[in-house]
Amino acid sequence: MDSAAVDQFEAGRGRLASLAYRLLGSAADAEDAVQDTFLRWQAADRERIEVPEAWLTKVATNLCLDRLRSAQARHERTAGAWLPEPLLDGDPMLGPADTFEQRESVTLAVLTLLERLSPAERAVYVLREAFSYSHAEIAAILDITESASQQHAHRARTRVAAERSRGGAPDPASARRVVEEFLAAATSGRTDRLVALLTDDVTAVSDGAGLARRLLRYRSRERVASFVRAGFTSTPAKRRLAGGSLAMHLARVNGTPAVVAVVGGRVVGTVAFEVSDGRVASLYGIAATDRLARLDEAWRRREPGVPVIDAW
Repeated sequence: MDSAAVDQFEAGRGRLASLAYRLLGSAADAEDAVQDTFLRWQAADRERIEVPEAWLTKVATNLCLDRLRSAQARHERTAGAWLPEPLLDGDPMLGPADTFEQRESVTLAVLTLLERLSPAERAVYVLREAFSYSHAEIAAILDITESASQQHAHRARTRVAAERSRGGAPDPASARRVVEEFLAAATSGRTDRLVALLTDDVTAVSDGAGLARRLLRYRSRERVASFVRAGFTSTPAKRRLAGGSLAMHLARVNGTPAVVAVVGGRVVGTVAFEVSDGRVASLYGIAATDRLARLDEAWRRREPGVPVIDAW
């Protein structure tokens, strides 16, 4: 392949990776899909490709749909053992963040909701909301009619909206203050204050540090508060499991405030928060090692600052 063709592909690699991540919810799978797209580009008769960007988008999208539809993916995801891979803010794979829709589409809350859509609905939603493709363009990418694209978009928006009855997105400073209060209550034994910081319909989801076969889910303020108190209470057994004493830092993950747990400079877990109207509406706890590789790599390249808890 000539260098011009390689340069042409590399110029769009970031956009393709961001698209694949939104479709698959996994940075590792997204990278694989982009590499497979490159191999198709390498083997293609490029002189017959009129619009390279459109061709690459079509190939990448359909490779992602093949992965979503695979028997392995269906088993893993319907078994309830899957959460999106968290990414530290600033990661280029998070992609465009100029509009509310673009920022919303990459939050852990929405990526988790997208699992309830069919692969086609998910693709249309991502292409439309995050990348502003027209229905005519989406129809060409997915080999469907414009009418079908519009129907998929309507169903996807309706299902996502039904689960997203939240107030407007808070500014980062306000959300951080809520999480700071929440963390203080969780580690101080002030259960009443902890419950007060949770919305009436709060939910919490955890991968059980990768040790549970299914995701752990909690609903109701009291159950979530109990789960949080247990999770943020330090014990010798937990320190042994983590590999030492943890430092906890406040950061932003997938566009929302988060606590990042670190041992010896290595990320061992993160809890991402969705904040609505001054209270915590949902929590996503992820500690499975294979879901933290990219976040850990990004963390090691940055100056973390002073932890909010320096010896848990």
